[in-house]
Amino acid sequence: MKDTFFKYIHSLQDTITSALEKIDGKALFKEDIWERPEGGGGRTRVIENGSVFEKGGVNISGVHGKLPKSMQTYFNVGEVDFFACGLSLVLHPKNPMVPTVHANWRYFEMYDENGHIVDSWFGGGQDLTPYYLFEEDAIHFHKICKTACDRHNQSFYNDYKTRCDEYFFNTHRDEARGIGGLFFDYCKANETMSMEDWYKFVTDVGNSFLEAYVPIVEKRKDLTYTDAQRTWQEIRRGRYVEFNLVHDKGTLFGLKTNGRIESILMSLPPHVQWVYDHHPEKGSDEEKLIEVLRHPIDWINK
Repeated sequence: MKDTFFKYIHSLQDTITSALEKIDGKALFKEDIWERPEGGGGRTRVIENGSVFEKGGVNISGVHGKLPKSMQTYFNVGEVDFFACGLSLVLHPKNPMVPTVHANWRYFEMYDENGHIVDSWFGGGQDLTPYYLFEEDAIHFHKICKTACDRHNQSFYNDYKTRCDEYFFNTHRDEARGIGGLFFDYCKANETMSMEDWYKFVTDVGNSFLEAYVPIVEKRKDLTYTDAQRTWQEIRRGRYVEFNLVHDKGTLFGLKTNGRIESILMSLPPHVQWVYDHHPEKGSDEEKLIEVLRHPIDWINK
């Protein structure tokens, strides 16, 4: 399974970066091949200062070795070896009318002293972080997510949409990072889903990413915006940074397993502001966004 999924994310990275370069029309992804001293490595691709994407990364990695003590405690296991691979992407567009997007699809195995698999699971998802709310964009993104889920289980969308709303939440701000999407983890073999079934589901979601995001980018990338709207985008990017550094489990795992710091922090935007005690004007589009972030919406039935 690990070889099959690792081959898949290699191919998906090529597909996604090629499509994004075409959309941007100016910047190209810079590729960085790296190795992890303890075992494994990855292929980082970063795009910067484009006509559409101010900064973004589409990274793949496959790492293995002894599970560090800190992660043994986290997973409540003893001395074990592990293998983890996945594709992680974040795109920060230049135009504040275009939402930031994040996605991740991953696979994890743990082994006993004889090299036998003692546990394995899939995880991942995709979510949208707008700066200005276009409801039709939110509905489109969620419909694509639901379509991918429904091909495998009619309950998946509602379950994983709810988990996404709960997970990508800045509790210290009492607001969500964005308008959600899907989040699933610890997807293991059970009575109804084999690991092959989970593989088909996760890759179906991965294959849906461009369909979910690209039409939104094409629709919004040439809209005009003001300096004030750009400032709002940078303030909201600050909230994005806060989540990634305070709450995100993927960032924690990378840091605790001696991950490559440049790849881990690739998700951080280049221009950010933290304005003291900032509040949007009453009745403004900015305030409308905040209200939605505090109260998750059922976008499919809206």
